[in-house]
Amino acid sequence: METRKIGSLNVSIAGLGCNNFGWRLDYDHTVAVVDAALEAGINFLDTADIYGGTESEEFLGRALQGRRDKVVLATKFGMKVDEQRQGAKPDYARRACEDSLRRLRTDHIDLYQLHQPDPSTPIGDTLAALDGLVRAGKVREIGCSNFSVQQLREAKAAAGTGAKFVSVQNEYSLLHREPEQEVLPECEREGLAFLPFFPLASGMLTGKYRRGQPTPAGTRLAKGNSRFLNDHNLDVVEELASFAASKGHSLLELAFSWLLSHPQVASVIAGATRPEQARANVHAAGWHLSPVDLAEIDKMARPVAVAS
Repeated sequence: METRKIGSLNVSIAGLGCNNFGWRLDYDHTVAVVDAALEAGINFLDTADIYGGTESEEFLGRALQGRRDKVVLATKFGMKVDEQRQGAKPDYARRACEDSLRRLRTDHIDLYQLHQPDPSTPIGDTLAALDGLVRAGKVREIGCSNFSVQQLREAKAAAGTGAKFVSVQNEYSLLHREPEQEVLPECEREGLAFLPFFPLASGMLTGKYRRGQPTPAGTRLAKGNSRFLNDHNLDVVEELASFAASKGHSLLELAFSWLLSHPQVASVIAGATRPEQARANVHAAGWHLSPVDLAEIDKMARPVAVAS
């Protein structure tokens, strides 16, 4: 599979988001998905300490025993685990890293990401702690998530000669194009890798949600996440699905390949609850869209941020 760079890391353009592990999937089903992903050529796995109430990291650590060297492993810290474990203060950044290393059963994290800004902590203090982790060999590269352009610039200025963020992970999809306004251009200027979360808009861009059809039982949107499920998005999805079909492709393939048409996007890290989903995600990354295709898609999926 094609790879792209996140700092010094070479990652597969299709990655595996691990937010379902320990929540929607037990350990055995987690292993099945991880096995399928690795067999299909995925080498980039992205998790976080809060996923599955820390069990995503636990399950992933067990599942990767004996093959840790086959993957680029990313995790995150900073969101609330419990009352004592949250934020980006230096002492906690170091503690959170040690906790993740233990759960992941590894001696280093390839990409360690601050999950969200912490307004109560100067970013320079956090970066100094992360730089120490890099110097100690416990972390190879550092990144951030949910950062604005202003926050990215503040972080760059505060880093000085120490470790700098090499990636930013923000929401981005055909149904949520807000990063195009500022963050993606900043990534291009600064050489930052961009990692889209919710790349399939909670499943809206898989083709499983169509107008006039019941929401499939057990899916994320059926459980109350209705932010994406509205008339405007259903109209866009129908147009995009028809366009993809006219080209001999699926809506899923369109969603992946459109994101990867942006050179700043290093990897599309979609989740999977079944092995066949992981395999389908890999296959979806193979359509190279032409400039004419992209112009047509742009007309259908107008760059309007999803209303919350």
